[in-house]
Amino acid sequence: MAIPATLQSALRLPIVGSPLFISSGIDMVVEQCINGIVGAFPALNARPQEQLADWISEIRERLATAQRTDPGRKVAPFAVNQVMSALNTRWEADLATIVQHKVPVIITSLKAPPQEIIQEVHAYGGIVFHDVTSVRHARKAASMGVDGLILVCAGAGGQGGDRSPFALINEVRQFFDGTILLAGALSTGRDVLAAQAMGADLAYMGTRFLASRESGASEAHKEEVIQSVASDVIYTNSFTGIHGNYLRPSLIKANLDPDNLPPFSEETKKYRSTADGGVKVWKDIRGCGHGCGSISASEHVADIIDTLETEYHEAVVEMKRKLFVPASSSFTQQQFA
Repeated sequence: MAIPATLQSALRLPIVGSPLFISSGIDMVVEQCINGIVGAFPALNARPQEQLADWISEIRERLATAQRTDPGRKVAPFAVNQVMSALNTRWEADLATIVQHKVPVIITSLKAPPQEIIQEVHAYGGIVFHDVTSVRHARKAASMGVDGLILVCAGAGGQGGDRSPFALINEVRQFFDGTILLAGALSTGRDVLAAQAMGADLAYMGTRFLASRESGASEAHKEEVIQSVASDVIYTNSFTGIHGNYLRPSLIKANLDPDNLPPFSEETKKYRSTADGGVKVWKDIRGCGHGCGSISASEHVADIIDTLETEYHEAVVEMKRKLFVPASSSFTQQQFA
């Protein structure tokens, strides 16, 4: 288990801000990175496709400026998420742009990238993380040579899995010794420490930043996140064919019954279609993770990270007090300090 050296020296906390469709833009990514966590955005957020290179360049310039202004600051690398799907008609162009501009961290989804792409990324010193929801997918991605696996467990926002993080981490660790990132309702510094205790190297946080001031989410979406708790999150494959978590209030506003959603079908495909002006999953049916219950206000990214750091260190101190070390043990409490 290890955090890649290129990340470890630049991180203030072992956190990657997960890429949020629509919500993760230049401002949020920069604020996450200059405050010591990896910031990420989906390539699809840069529209049209030609803007992706401009986004990468602006983020890189702003991070370099922050580092020059304060040489002692921990400025984390940024990441770009690439959705490898037949429905994403620009993935090849996006991937070429990402590699050409030597993006330090690439996060792939749905399908692991070809080995030749991974080799190209490694050649310039970049790393590749791939998100998975099952052991089968984890084995496949590991065999392709990715540097890390993002285990998207129960409670994660957007499209996610239903596995217990305990089960998934333990099974994946039996065959994978690379970096493990854990996703699924991680909202506090205490959660980050818990993820590490379970065997993860990095926490993968999205929902915690969804309602931030720098988020590109609509004000309606932010308010729904702030007002919701875990029981307001509905898990369904109705809209895309892949199970995901969506906010009950947005389903109701879209005149849908959250408790009687049909499974994905030819009929429900209309919710992801651009052919008409009806209800759309990316605009009207809003995603969120179970961690929304920990969010009570729209805050600046910098303040959120400050809070996470305080919570993390308080949890470390508290855990030292709680550690159970039998008198007969060869270990001492001091060794855990």
